[in-house]
Amino acid sequence: MRNADQPGTGAASAGDPFRPGTLVVITLGSPREKLWGALLSLTPEGLSLCGIELASFEDLVSLVKEGETFSPGVVFFPMHRVERMELDLPDGSIPSLAQRFTAKTGLDAAGVLTRSRAARSEERA
Repeated sequence: MRNADQPGTGAASAGDPFRPGTLVVITLGSPREKLWGALLSLTPEGLSLCGIELASFEDLVSLVKEGETFSPGVVFFPMHRVERMELDLPDGSIPSLAQRFTAKTGLDAAGVLTRSRAARSEERA
């Protein structure tokens, strides 16, 4: 019998939903901000995110639909600023932000955010 904490088991995945690449909504304090994006890392010191301010979501969708280039921020927030982090999931009949992004652009939100980050890394090399 396998231990639920061993790699390759579904139980291990269910135990840690906040893995790199997961789309999340972050609420920060001092000053209060909300962000949406792909989680890059989560440590006791803080979290790194590739994303945008939630208020700019519709602007991002418009840019992507028009084929414009955009640069989501790659940011680190110390844990003392993080008030809340939630998975970007649908709520009943209300679609998630990622689902709204895909419905309006035809593209995978996580793929767009991480591809943009990868492209910037290649430019620096």
